[in-house]
Amino acid sequence: MGGVGADVRVAAIASLTPLEELDGDPFLVDTRSQHAMCARWAADQGYVVTRQLRVYGLRPDHHALWAGADGGPTELFVAPNDRVLARALVSVPDFAAECERRGVRLELAGLEEPVYTARAKAGVHRRLSMPTAGYDGC
Repeated sequence: MGGVGADVRVAAIASLTPLEELDGDPFLVDTRSQHAMCARWAADQGYVVTRQLRVYGLRPDHHALWAGADGGPTELFVAPNDRVLARALVSVPDFAAECERRGVRLELAGLEEPVYTARAKAGVHRRLSMPTAGYDGC
C-alpha cells in the first residue's frame, strides 16, 4: 500500500463517556473499540493513525486537538461516527469549520458498531475501572 495514502497521518477521536452509561450506550463508553474502528477505517484507506485522542466536550479550537495538526503530524481527524464526535466536541459544526480553515480533513469511519453482550460490557467495565498507565489526558 505504499501509495500517496500511506503518507496521511490520522488523529483518531474517541469520546470519554461516564461508565454509568455503559448499559444505555456501551459504544460511547468503550474508547478502545472507538479507536479500533478508526484504525480499521484508516488502514482501509492506507493511512496511519498517529494520535489517539480521548476527549469530552472539547472546544473546537482546543490545543489538545490541534497540537499535532498545525504544521505537525496530523493531516486528518477521524471519529467512529457522528454520535461519538458530538459527545467529544462542544460543537461539531464549529469543529468542521475549524478543520476547513486549517486545511485538515474530517472523516467519520461509519463502520458497524460491535455487539455488546453482558460479557462484553463486563469487559469494558473492567478495563475502564482500572487505572491507565501513562494516560496523558487526551
